[in-house]
Amino acid sequence: MRGVRAAVDDFDAVMTDLERDMATSVTDAMVEGTELLKRDLRADTADHLSVRLAKSWRSRIYPEARNSLDPAGWVWSKVPKLVDAFDRGVTIRSAHGFWLAIPTPAAGAKGYARGSEGRAYGSRAKLERVTPGGFERRTGMKLRFVFKSSRVALLVVDAARYDSRGRAAQLKARGRHSRLYRDGGQTIVVFILVPQAKLKKRLDIAGAAARAEARMPALLTKYWR
Repeated sequence: MRGVRAAVDDFDAVMTDLERDMATSVTDAMVEGTELLKRDLRADTADHLSVRLAKSWRSRIYPEARNSLDPAGWVWSKVPKLVDAFDRGVTIRSAHGFWLAIPTPAAGAKGYARGSEGRAYGSRAKLERVTPGGFERRTGMKLRFVFKSSRVALLVVDAARYDSRGRAAQLKARGRHSRLYRDGGQTIVVFILVPQAKLKKRLDIAGAAARAEARMPALLTKYWR
């Protein structure tokens, strides 16, 4: 009986070691597979959109900090709605049923947030992504609506000039700008208005996931010792 018991103990020890080795191999394969998927998504996003958006992809392995026979890899974006829009190619409409305002370079990148007091009140203005209201608060200029058709309209500023950064700015009453624009400045298109905008499909998340799944058998073979 002692011989039988010893054989059973040896078998259990072998199975325990085997299970440990398998868990290590499977987890290592999942770690590399998940990292490769994240790299694929970052590369695809950088090529078709921007490097900044590409850096929004993150990854994690479960369970954390230990090996498992059944690990899982998770890859996600910190801006899921934006990524989903470019993955599906959605149509964007105004939330209130009016126009979508698309800024031109003359609008600049930032505007003052609603309720921001600004320097006139001794505090720094809070900046946000430029909107027609934010542009008016930042520049002090009023936008004028110009209807072109049922599919497009414009928001422009009159008696304006371009500053050194190519943004619309108030025409100075004195100095070289007043000599340059003797007719009272120029009308500058700041926003283009459309009822809706179609985002082209620029990402293929499902394709990247399918390639990651197809890589797993080779990765399991690679890490199995």
